[in-house]
Amino acid sequence: MALALKFLVITIAIYALASSPSSASDPSPLQDFCVAVNDSKTTGISLARIDFARRGLNPPHTHPRGTEVLVLLKGRLYVGFVLSNPGPNMKNKLFTKILNPGDVFVFPEGLLHFQLNVGKSNAIAFAGLSSQNPGVITIANAVFGSDPPINHNVLAKAFQVDKKVIDDLQQQFWWDNN
Repeated sequence: MALALKFLVITIAIYALASSPSSASDPSPLQDFCVAVNDSKTTGISLARIDFARRGLNPPHTHPRGTEVLVLLKGRLYVGFVLSNPGPNMKNKLFTKILNPGDVFVFPEGLLHFQLNVGKSNAIAFAGLSSQNPGVITIANAVFGSDPPINHNVLAKAFQVDKKVIDDLQQQFWWDNN
């Protein structure tokens, strides 16, 4: 009888320890920044409607603090992102897809991505971002439109092109490349 009682107590103790309630979640995005406003616009997400003209482009850019999910409502878009800084013996892999109305595509946080309207009419998409402040860096604007300009020797070596190509690119108007 004592052995059966010991077995029962041990079984109950193991069951109680194994089935303890637990909870896990990400911290609130509101804790990322000191928000000193009593405003309902601090929801932890961002939404944007993007209207693409025929052959319109959202140039290569990145959101350093947010993942983007794109839902296409109208038109056809060619979208893609590039894995960056892969491991040894790997290449920067490009992932692309042509979206039709109703399709969804996810761009991982911080990765270079783009959207191009390949349809015969305008396109409309909604983008949701996983942060109230995802940030955006448009690559061409940052590299070729900086003030003062990045030294053309640096860029020519980085892109492995002639300095004249860099000079020509730096002469473009990059402020409206969106």
